[in-house]
Amino acid sequence: MEWIVILILVVAIGGYVVVLYNGLVRNRQLVAEGWSGIDVQLKRRTDLIPNLMETVKGYMGHERETLEAVTQARAAAQAGAAAGPEERGRLEGMLSGALGRLLAVAEAYPDLKANTNFLDFQAALQTIEDEIQMARRYYNGTVRNLNIAVESFPSNLVANGFGFTKAEYFELENEADRAVPNVSFR
Repeated sequence: MEWIVILILVVAIGGYVVVLYNGLVRNRQLVAEGWSGIDVQLKRRTDLIPNLMETVKGYMGHERETLEAVTQARAAAQAGAAAGPEERGRLEGMLSGALGRLLAVAEAYPDLKANTNFLDFQAALQTIEDEIQMARRYYNGTVRNLNIAVESFPSNLVANGFGFTKAEYFELENEADRAVPNVSFR
């Protein structure tokens, strides 16, 4: 009778370990899926930039420094496509900043602002930026779930035993991007 209780206890513990392991695998796969979503949106953005640059060049010929900053930031982002979330976030933050400066400078060119190609690219870029934000939120949520499972007891015992590690969040590098804008109504 004693051995039956021990056998039931061993089977129950083994079953619980399998459930914990499968949960960790599921969370790890969701993190990979989330990162893939971010990667797709970032690639869409980098693919859009050359067309935007061609449209802008004709109007902003003497804004060479701004145009070169976007080109260099895009090249760096493409080169860092295989980087982890922290480095990729830094590179993409540089690209976002360069694009923001380009769009701000474009405000000084009324003919450019009225160009339908430029308006189409600007709208497409905004759509992609929104998609990146949604993909980033999803990814960071899956990272949170994995990290909780990796650190929480008793799943941390299974995680450590099978080599599961915490994942990195995809965060903004630029502190100015995190700041809440100061809006005053006068």
